[in-house]
Amino acid sequence: MIVQVGLSHRTARVELREQLAVCHDDIPTFIDELVRHTPVTEAMVLSTCNRVEVYAALPRGHASDDATLDEVGRAVASRLAHRGTAEVAAALVRRRGLDALHHLFRVASSLDSLVVGEPQILGQLKDAITVATEHGTLGPVLGKVLHRALFVGKRVRTETQIGAGQVSVSSVAVDLALQIFGDLNGKTALMVGAGEMAESAAKLLVKEGARLLVVNRSIERATKLAAEVGGVPHEWGQLNWSLIDADIVVSSTSSPHFVITHDAMKTAKKARRGRSLFLIDIAVPRDIDPAVASLDGVYRYDIDDLEQIVADSLAGRAAEAEKAEGIVLSEVRAFEVRAAELAMNPVIVGLRARIRAALNLELERSLAGKLKHLGATEREALGVMIDAATNKICHRPSARLRALANDPRGFDAVETLTDLFDLPEAPSHDGGVDEAEVGGRDLPHDDRVAARAKERAS
Repeated sequence: MIVQVGLSHRTARVELREQLAVCHDDIPTFIDELVRHTPVTEAMVLSTCNRVEVYAALPRGHASDDATLDEVGRAVASRLAHRGTAEVAAALVRRRGLDALHHLFRVASSLDSLVVGEPQILGQLKDAITVATEHGTLGPVLGKVLHRALFVGKRVRTETQIGAGQVSVSSVAVDLALQIFGDLNGKTALMVGAGEMAESAAKLLVKEGARLLVVNRSIERATKLAAEVGGVPHEWGQLNWSLIDADIVVSSTSSPHFVITHDAMKTAKKARRGRSLFLIDIAVPRDIDPAVASLDGVYRYDIDDLEQIVADSLAGRAAEAEKAEGIVLSEVRAFEVRAAELAMNPVIVGLRARIRAALNLELERSLAGKLKHLGATEREALGVMIDAATNKICHRPSARLRALANDPRGFDAVETLTDLFDLPEAPSHDGGVDEAEVGGRDLPHDDRVAARAKERAS
């Protein structure tokens, strides 16, 4: 069974999300704490500017009843809540089973993104999977689900036009700049940061005619980005001076603290001689102190302020989003059917083993009595006959069980067969996805995950 706990732009304001943000370098420590101090043995953290979500799985053989799943959800939420205030803890959203699976598939398909159709989420999901794999917290249960999510995300991008045109947080930020100025010809834009989102925004700003300044803590990265887009690199120490020259600032760093403070902005404002300055903060945690908006002529927008522009851009892709939702739903249903079929397998195998054992027992008695004169060839032929008889007897009930795999009547049939033939206990079915249902046959069980489970058991 998988569980998901976290926040996103749909469920919490940016000031709550930034409390929960986990920087890339801290993720290994965080997921290690999760598997050491909660009931889960598999975990992955997806931390972006719009969401912080934990995806986790129970160890093999662990109970998956409602009470246990609630316990897991509370335990994961507790570890997350340590990073924020009581308001953050109250805002955490928990999902499990097929609800968690559906949400994950929508995330991978960019249907849950601030900008529906943006391509960055697949890369962010791949990076999160890589970190969990390298750190030994991704095993056959969660691994199976996450790799299927990547497949679903790629399928949506291939079979729909949901990603057509410029669709990203960076493009929306530049759209906002265009709404403010009409056009950017002759305007000076300051790009603070040099990561992937900053690079995307920088290219768009230059394309719209802006003169670009690039400030980054690493002057080498600032120089590289400036060279790629025809901008001018500045040292990090020149940030406050650059604020004086700029008409518009787009900030996207990974700093845990404000990089543009109220005091710095107040000082820059005096030297600007009344010129207005527009600041667009697309970082989480935020780069720009919200208090700067109290200064005359200073206008600040953060990632949550982009929602109206996002809504306008989504209107043109509504039909494609609907197609994508259909693909996601079909994939969830297919996964559910496959999971239910896998849940039937132990009963089918047990039924075949019970019937074959009964037939073999009678054959052995006959070969020890009236048929003891038969030679090796005849005995081998009788063994083949027993196998064929077993297959014929079991074929119809096996086919019927698989056909009813996603039907409540199927589990009634399983219980009946289990009782009549004294088979091992029937699998439970709560409409979710547990370790038996996701199988994990395509992914080897990571020895480190097994070691963690053994360590917890001891």
